Amino acid sequence: MTTAQRPTLEAVAARAGVSRATVSRVVNGSTTVAQPIREAVNRAVAELGYVPNLAARSLVTQRTDSIALVMPEAATRVFSDDQVFPGIIRGVSQELEAADKQLVLMLAGSPAGHHRVERFTTGRHVDGVLFASLHGADPLPGTLARLGIPVVCSGRPLGDVPVPYVDVDHVGGVTAAVQHLLDSGRRRIATIAGPQDMVAGIERLTGYRTTVAAAGLPELVAIGDFTRESGAAAMRRLLTEHPDLDAVFAASDLMAHAALRTLREAGRRVPEDVAVVGFDDIETAAYTEPPLTTVRQPIVEIGRRMTRQLLRLAAGETIEPAVMLPTELILRDSA
Repeated sequence: MTTAQRPTLEAVAARAGVSRATVSRVVNGSTTVAQPIREAVNRAVAELGYVPNLAARSLVTQRTDSIALVMPEAATRVFSDDQVFPGIIRGVSQELEAADKQLVLMLAGSPAGHHRVERFTTGRHVDGVLFASLHGADPLPGTLARLGIPVVCSGRPLGDVPVPYVDVDHVGGVTAAVQHLLDSGRRRIATIAGPQDMVAGIERLTGYRTTVAAAGLPELVAIGDFTRESGAAAMRRLLTEHPDLDAVFAASDLMAHAALRTLREAGRRVPEDVAVVGFDDIETAAYTEPPLTTVRQPIVEIGRRMTRQLLRLAAGETIEPAVMLPTELILRDSA
């Protein structure tokens, strides 16, 4: 039994009736070859089942056809039931698949992980880098951008980091949520805020503070980190410090889910005694008890949009430095 030989560049050239050099230019993406010849070569490639040598192609084109998605989070967060992370990955994957690019998922939730990402990306093993879930004034996006590596972030980076980003209107979304609580007659409105080393956490707290201040109401604040555990702890703290509260805005749906359970354990009825609103509109928000009123952000679209921006940037095009996507208040039975 003999093994079929892998089609060669020479075989493609013979089938297409062109030179080996012409085939090489076509499969490496050169635009200097006339369209009819490119079509003949591509037909020959398809008919013979020729697979280009990716390593050789990278040397010729100086491209890897790979994009890194960096998440500065521990694996337990990325692969938890927080649907924000899978939503971002899904959107990125959809755009890269359409563009015939590869996704390299990298976690940087520890100093060692962060160093590994820096070493890999500065080594030009990818054509560009997407950052999601940035914490603090991480210098890596700015460092890569200064080296000429295309970078786009999900969420505005903290500090003076001149890199393009895609984000949502956090303040506007929270303002709509808290205003809804005010319009429903709630006057002791608390918040379980997100981490204050992330723009999402900072701006959602700003939206809450601005809205209750405009209504002449006091701030009732506890800080969480977007996880269920922190939401439960913050809700218990709020009930202890402000037992007369009548509404809670939680800066993530997972924290809102935990707040619902904690209120039920404390004998508080939702929404009769305490109204609850979350942020994200993850899939399970519609299936809590009662169903959760929340602020919808287009999670998958964020991933898609930031990927399209990065691919344009990698192609040498000029892009918008900031893309802002809208949010929407979704009314359900919890408020």
